[in-house]
Amino acid sequence: MRKTKAIVGVSTQSLSRDSGRHITQGSKPTVAPTSKSHARANVRSQSDLKRPTGFKNTDSESISDQLIAAASRLREAVDELKFSSPVSHVYNPLRYAWVPHEKYLRTYATGRLRVVFLGMNPGPFGMVQTGIPFGEIAAVRDWLGISGEVLKPEKEHPKRLVSGFDCRRSEVSGFRLWGLFAKRFGTAETFFKHHLVLNYCPLAFLESTGRNRTPDKLRPTEKEALFSACDQHLREAIAALQPEWVIGIGGFASQRIGEALRTHSDPQPKTCQILHPSPANPAANRNWAQIVTRQLREAGVWVQKDRTHEKSKDEP
Repeated sequence: MRKTKAIVGVSTQSLSRDSGRHITQGSKPTVAPTSKSHARANVRSQSDLKRPTGFKNTDSESISDQLIAAASRLREAVDELKFSSPVSHVYNPLRYAWVPHEKYLRTYATGRLRVVFLGMNPGPFGMVQTGIPFGEIAAVRDWLGISGEVLKPEKEHPKRLVSGFDCRRSEVSGFRLWGLFAKRFGTAETFFKHHLVLNYCPLAFLESTGRNRTPDKLRPTEKEALFSACDQHLREAIAALQPEWVIGIGGFASQRIGEALRTHSDPQPKTCQILHPSPANPAANRNWAQIVTRQLREAGVWVQKDRTHEKSKDEP
């Protein structure tokens, strides 16, 4: 795995700086599709989109390949769904930001992991821009070391433009989440040795005013179809990764973990919920990192470090 830079001790201004670049690093990534039809042809040429008959890992298919194929299936499934007013625009970063998303899975989802963190859905200045869960620009570019071509959604809201890595807004939730991991683990390589961050739903929903609408606020029939596809993807991801823990970032993600895995996961991973880092949550605006660290310690996911060693329970 490629070495990544530590950002421990980097200032807030450095982590959230405005500048962005489109960079192609490492092996040649998948060419991002310019339309749904081109995307489907492109994906089928690289990943088998047939749903697997079982959820067991195979020696012939790497874990990253399994997750990439599962994400491709999810992308196709949710693209077929329809949503009514007050939703006016639907963004699918798995479609227009596929290059960095695939690079993320290819780089960091390379083996079975101890902990999977699960968020709700893309934020307007995070995954909507970068294709990475909680994808605050500076954290993705500078700590994860990931960038790549980001196209435009088919129907773009004038108040929520997609600028990719050139976006000059910072996603506070992502800044807090990746900042906690950077402070605790130092490098992305160390963090991803035992952890991965995923989102439950890949779609972002906007109202005509540009206001974000979360998946739990959709109409019941719309939620049923969407959650069915997202549940299936979550089960496939957990079956491939076989984590000991699946952590819900906020109440919605925690609830969906319970619903999706209750009768479909063998063995059952342990689960817990942590406080969501969104600034819309008043509790998150008071020492969020300390609160979440305490929650993870109390659950047994992490243990307290001593004064001389950075090792924690999630590190062998």
